Amino acid sequence: MVTIGIVGAAGYTGGELLRILLNHPSVEISWAHSKSQAGKPIYSTHTDLFGDTDLAFSGAEIADLLAIDGLNAIFLCSGHNESKKFLESNPVPPSVKIIDLSTDFRDQSNGFVYGLPELQRERIKTADKIANPGCFATSIELALLPLAAAGLLTDDVHVSAVTGSTGAGQALSATTHFTWRNNNMSIYKAFTHQHLKEIKMSLTSLQHNFAKEVNFIPYRGDFARGIMANVYTKFSGTLEEALALYQTYYASHPFTHVSTQDIDLKQVVNTNKCLIQLQKHGDNLLITSEIDNLTKGASGQAVQNLNLLFGLPEDAGLRLKAAAF
Repeated sequence: MVTIGIVGAAGYTGGELLRILLNHPSVEISWAHSKSQAGKPIYSTHTDLFGDTDLAFSGAEIADLLAIDGLNAIFLCSGHNESKKFLESNPVPPSVKIIDLSTDFRDQSNGFVYGLPELQRERIKTADKIANPGCFATSIELALLPLAAAGLLTDDVHVSAVTGSTGAGQALSATTHFTWRNNNMSIYKAFTHQHLKEIKMSLTSLQHNFAKEVNFIPYRGDFARGIMANVYTKFSGTLEEALALYQTYYASHPFTHVSTQDIDLKQVVNTNKCLIQLQKHGDNLLITSEIDNLTKGASGQAVQNLNLLFGLPEDAGLRLKAAAF
């Protein structure tokens, strides 16, 4: 059994981790820490877990939790810019692996490895510290990795992508209230989204000479979970050649699937899947990439990385079914 702890367990990604790991055949949850909910049952915050666990949020000193004998790994779910502060204040024993779900180490600083299995599975297997990718970044990178690996990104890339409200986190803001979000859409951080840095880092790691623009327009959608990214760029080959390229690239990856039929978000919500559909329009290849922002875009991918770190089957605990209707 792999024994884990969760820092910041009361938020969306912490709750999603608990939902997955409570049913993982090879994981034991030692503690789930939350300053704000300390001592309360986990199901009092994550109500979907009522009847599944009697575990309570821990408010104990982090140093004491990190020193628990047999602890193998921790997940950091406390939000962006918090992980660096946490690690500066709380030395983690060398024997304990770290999976960070924030943006803090996605540049692979401080010994962290960027945790996109479809990009660098072998590096992840031997790592001690994993920087889990961003949700938009995951969807967009999976749309483009086969082209980059073949050196076929020859022009600007254009992305229009919409995400559910859970992508904004649990803290309320003006654009997450139901009365604003319902029956509404808006763009935000056009051309400046923070995930662009990791997207470009990943693409250039495969195609070193890629220096074109990635033009990214993110949208807020009026639904809770999921990301649909529509990506297009110049491609001189045929649709059949593109399909062969993508199917070959993802043949050994259990969660990314290339469909020849129309795809929709309900096929991926609540799962660790990424579904990809290709279309050829003139000189452009249109790649539609869909994931659940909380699962493949966050906590599910974090568990996928945990599996790789500890030599477990990559899909252990992640055989999750979509709620299609």
